[in-house]
Order: sequence, then structure tokens, then C-alpha cells
Amino acid sequence: MKDLVIDLEAEKKEIIKRYRALLRACKPTLQKGDKRFIRKAFDMSLEAHKDMRRKSGEPYIYHPIAVAQICAEEIGLGTTSIVCALLHDTVEDTHLTLDDIEREFGKKAANIIDGLTKISGVFDHRSSIQAENFRKMLLTLADDVRVILIKLADRLHNMRTMEHMPRDKQLKISSETVYLYAPLAHRLGLYAIKSELEDLAMKFTETSTYKFIAQKLSERKVEREKFIREFIGPIQKALAEQGLEAEVLGRPKSIHSIWNKMRTKGIPFEEVYDLFAIRIVLDSPPENEKADCWKAYSIVTDLYRPNPDRLKDWISSPKSNGYESLHTTVMGPKGRWVEIQIRTQRMNEIAEKGFAAHWKYKESDGDSGLDQWIKKVRETLSSPETNALDFLDDFKMNLFSDEVFAFTPKGSLLKLPNGATALDFAFEIHTDVGSRCIGAKVNHKLVPLSYKLQNGDQIEIITSSKQAPKDDWLNIVVTAKAKSKIKSSLKEEKRKIADDGKEILERKMKSLKIPFNSDILHKIANAFRIQSIQDLYYRVAIGKFDQNDLKRYLEVEKSVENKSVEKIQTETIDAFVKSIKKKTDDMLVIGDDMQKLDYKLAPCCNPIPGDDVFGFVTVSEGIKIHRTNCPNAVKLMSNFGYRIVKAKWTNQNEIAFLTGVRVTGIDDVGVINNITKVISNDFKVNIRSITVDSNDGIFEGSLMVYVNDTDHLHNLIRRLKEVRGVLTATRFDAVQL
Repeated sequence: MKDLVIDLEAEKKEIIKRYRALLRACKPTLQKGDKRFIRKAFDMSLEAHKDMRRKSGEPYIYHPIAVAQICAEEIGLGTTSIVCALLHDTVEDTHLTLDDIEREFGKKAANIIDGLTKISGVFDHRSSIQAENFRKMLLTLADDVRVILIKLADRLHNMRTMEHMPRDKQLKISSETVYLYAPLAHRLGLYAIKSELEDLAMKFTETSTYKFIAQKLSERKVEREKFIREFIGPIQKALAEQGLEAEVLGRPKSIHSIWNKMRTKGIPFEEVYDLFAIRIVLDSPPENEKADCWKAYSIVTDLYRPNPDRLKDWISSPKSNGYESLHTTVMGPKGRWVEIQIRTQRMNEIAEKGFAAHWKYKESDGDSGLDQWIKKVRETLSSPETNALDFLDDFKMNLFSDEVFAFTPKGSLLKLPNGATALDFAFEIHTDVGSRCIGAKVNHKLVPLSYKLQNGDQIEIITSSKQAPKDDWLNIVVTAKAKSKIKSSLKEEKRKIADDGKEILERKMKSLKIPFNSDILHKIANAFRIQSIQDLYYRVAIGKFDQNDLKRYLEVEKSVENKSVEKIQTETIDAFVKSIKKKTDDMLVIGDDMQKLDYKLAPCCNPIPGDDVFGFVTVSEGIKIHRTNCPNAVKLMSNFGYRIVKAKWTNQNEIAFLTGVRVTGIDDVGVINNITKVISNDFKVNIRSITVDSNDGIFEGSLMVYVNDTDHLHNLIRRLKEVRGVLTATRFDAVQL
């Protein structure tokens, strides 16, 4: 009992210590009376959460204090946000109500906490609800962006303290984070938070790779720091001589971005040379910012030769989220490419703290890139018929994409995602222009609607009053706005046709003396496997419905009692799992109680024994097993978390599993023969297929082989790398679905 008292006393001291650290972080934005508000919020939160503890066993109050500290220190938010961060879980988890919050802190704080409470269920239950909640979150963003910023702070702290969560929860939360929260942080200009979220997600989803890269970075830290000192010395001296006040520092690249480069370029860690970037932050008055940045660029490129293809000017044309910077890549000592970022202190604060800093420096006209983006979010959400999951995918895609700049015939600049087409441009101008678009002229030359925009294109849209959106347009456009408007238009057209089908079907059923009601209509739709009554009407109208089959069905319906068929959608996942027939010779055990159940291996990632895997309960094909780093894993875990079940390999390994190995090397006589000998003779592995392509003395081969487990595969890859002429050998997955 005495130990417990000591522990509680120690915890009280720790809580006060953390609260004081929070106040120090808030100091730059504090105004008269603010400290009293923050203290009141802290006391309310402390009292409300007094009996609650986190999974780690720590007092729950540590979490809201940490979230508030991130808001103050890492995002730069003010007192209202700090108050809301301290209270963000109270309405959902404790006796406090929104009325209590409004009475003590006002309407604005109550609205923000209401927004945070509404979105706390994102990804928790069923997919449609998850996506719908995400829409609500974005609607709240359109009203008050602080809701999203506090939510990002909340997610960041949860990711930082996730080691106490069960493995399946770690995978699910990490997948959500990398699927939506990291792109959102990127879109709001919070690059430091975006990078940390990606790194933390990778720590749990790709643990061995994360540890490998972290260890390699640690081993080379001394060598890297010496190189940076030698590289920036001449730059600092030259800047000072030219009268430019600047801070020059080396910034290591995130583990996730290094891993991305290794994956996309198919290279080992040793061949990733740009492990860090040099940042030059100038202390310049607003009127000299642009000139000083270009002056610094001139100084750097006098010292080191630049790569002419790697200059990016986001000062003349800032990104939509307000990001401004000059980026170039130069050849440094020892033949190594080095990325340089040149910006002013104002630009650096916007780059680090994103939206919060943007408001601090905001122009009075309210027409910044971020304002325009929020306006687009509002427009996209305004269509009530947009399918929530489709919207989620479209929106997510538009969060991360780079931008392309194009001009109207009158010289107005429009920013669209990279890969946007002439048809996207038309919808960007106005929905009516997009809907009536029949073609476009780019730089005065006629191009198809699918033409992909290039930076600097001047585009004239050609319209016709007889044109209307078509189904295949959805394959042409990439922006969420264009997709939403096209789907809305197609749905409206389909509804009009369905009205005709309804009349036809009603007449048919009356002639057979069968009641025309929703129960009968649902039975007909289910019998013919049609998703909805409206789809049934539509198929009747366009003649894709066999009237004779319908007549026979209706006549049988009159005489025989129809037995309902239990559907998977109406069962709980547990009930479904228990209903599957057991097998005794399986390689996998599935579910919380680790049963041996029927399953299929997903063709998108070809899992083999030894891979970290999970089960996904499909609607019609039972349980499918995916690797946790499958191309589709993040999307499945984010959108359908309630259908994920644990899966674990047993020790049996006599069965062969199909997997892919990609080999590149020097195209020499006999090299392919040597590769197949290693596979067939040395490893006794069956080859299902082999394709080889040669170009300019380099060959690339893709082999589909049967192996027993990951150890078997790794040994095969190691032996292939030893074959003379082979440069790389790596496992590959099937393409993303």
C-alpha cells in the first residue's frame, strides 16, 4: 500500500512537470488571460480522466497533455487549440458534455471538440461508416481546420506510444496512418509530422527493414557529419562575404523516404547517395526574399556544379499548401549528389508548421492556395450521392500528388495534380464547362480529352450543348472534383432511365396480379443478384433483363414460400469464422483463438511461410491471406479493419508456394543458363515461368518459382546474386489490384 502511495505521489509530480513544460511551449502565443483558460482546461481534463489509464499503465492525462504540447510546439497553434487538445477525449470518454465545454470556454471551443468527437470513430466499425466519418472530418476541416490539426497531433502521439498495443492493432493503426493521416499532414504543409508518421508506421509494418536502415544510418553517422561539415563550410563563407545572413544545416532524410527510393529504383542501401539534404535558411526582409534566394542559389552553383534537370522553383509558383522553396541537386565532393533547399525564415516556418504558419503570414485577400484547396474540398463534398469509399480513394490520391501548372487562354494560372488531363482542366474551370467538353486545344493544337497536362501548357476548352458526361470519362480524369461531378451526372441520367423501367415492371406485375411493393421487389433483386431496386428498374429499362425469366420467377413466387438465405453481410465476423469447415493439414492458424480454417492465398502478394501475414474476410471467397506489406494491405486495413483476422504460419513446410524473383545483370553468353541451373539443380526448385528482356547489354528477368518458405527464398536469392554477371536479385509481388 505504501508503494502505491509513493507511485501516486510520483505520478502527481510528473503530471505537474509535464503541465509546466506545456505552458513553456505555449509561451510564444500566450495573451492576457490565456494561462487561466489553459489551467481551467487542464484541471477539467485531469478530473475527468482521473480513474483512466493508458495501455502502458500510465495515467491517461499524459496523453491530452502530450497532444496539447505537439499542437503548441510542433504546429504552433494558439490557446483555443491547446484548450481543445487538453479536452479532446472528454466528451467521448467521460461525464463531460458539449454544454459543459461551451459554458466554460465558449461556442468555438465546443464546435472544435464536437468535430473531434464526431471523427473519433473514423475506421472503427464498418467500411461505409469509416469513409462517411472521413467525409464528416473533411467537412469540419472546411469550417475549422484546427479540428484536423489537433487530430493529427492526437494521431502522432498515439503512434509514438504504440509499442504497448497488440500486433493486429499496430498493423491496423499504422495502415490508417500511412493511408490517410500522413497524406493529410503533407497536404496541410506539415512536412516534419508527415515524415515522422510515415517512419513510425513503417516501424510497425516493415519492422526488420526499418531496423536495418536505422542501423545503417547510425553506423555512417560520423562519416556523414564529416562530409556535411566539409560541404557547407565554403557555402557559409561565400554567403557571409556576399552579406547574406543565413543558417546552413544538414538534414537527414527520413527512413521511409530512403526505403521508398530503394524500392522504386530497385537499389540496395549502399547505392542511396542522397541520405541527407542541405538547407539554407536566409534571414531576409519580405521585399528581398526572392532576390536573396536566387542570389544564394547563384553562390551555391558557383561552388558546386548543379544538375540542370533537378531545379524546382516553388518560390515563383508556390505549392497549393503554401510551400515555398528553391530545390536543386549539385555534385559535391567524392562524386556524390547533394540536394540543396534554399528558403527564408518565413518560408521555413510555413514548411515546418504548415497551415498554422500560413495563417500567421496570410494575405488579407483570403485567396491563398490553401483557401482554394479547402474550397475544392467543400465543392467535392457538396454532392450527397458521392459514394463515400470512392470519394475516399479519389481524395487520398489527390492529397499526395505533385502539381502541374497550366494556363487558360486569358492567362489565368490553374494548379492541378500531376497526371491531370484536359478534361480535368475543363472541370476545374467550371462543372458546366467539363460536362459539355468535346475537345481541347493545347498551345493552339487540337488534343484528345485524355491529353496529360504539362507545366506551362495554355489550354482552350471546346464545348457543345449536345455533349453530356460518359462512363469512360471516369478512366480519363484523376481529380476528385471531376470524378465526383461525372459520377453525379451519370447517376442522375441512370435515375431517369430507371424511372421508365419502374413503369414497365409495375405494368408487368399488375398483369400477373402480383403486389408491387418493396418486399417483393427486394426478393426479385436478390434472386437475380441485382444490388438494388433502382438497378433492377434500370436493367428492365435498357432491356438487359430477361422478361420470361422474370415471369417464371414471379409465378413460382406466388406458389412457393421463399426461404431466406443467410448472407455474410448480416453475420458478425466471429460467427462467419466459426462457420467455416476446419482442416487438419493446414499451414496456417487463423483468428484470436488460432483455429485451422479454410483460406486462400492472395495472388496480389503471393505470401509464403515465414512472411508476416494477416487474414481478410471477403464477401464471397472466404478468408484470403495477405502479406502485411502487400501492395493492397494498407487500403484493406484502413477501410475494412473490422474484416481483418490474425493469421500465423505453423511449422509444416513440405508444401511449395509460388513467388516471384526479379533478376538483372550483364547480358553475357550463358548467364541465363547459369541462373536456371542454380534454381533447378542446386536448389531443386521448380520454375513455373521465366521471361527475359535484354536492352543495351543489360538483361532483366522475371521468374515465377515454387519455394517452401522465406528462408528457402532468401537462400535462393543469395545464391543467385553470386552467379557471375548477376547485378541484383529481388523478390517481387504481383501488381496492385
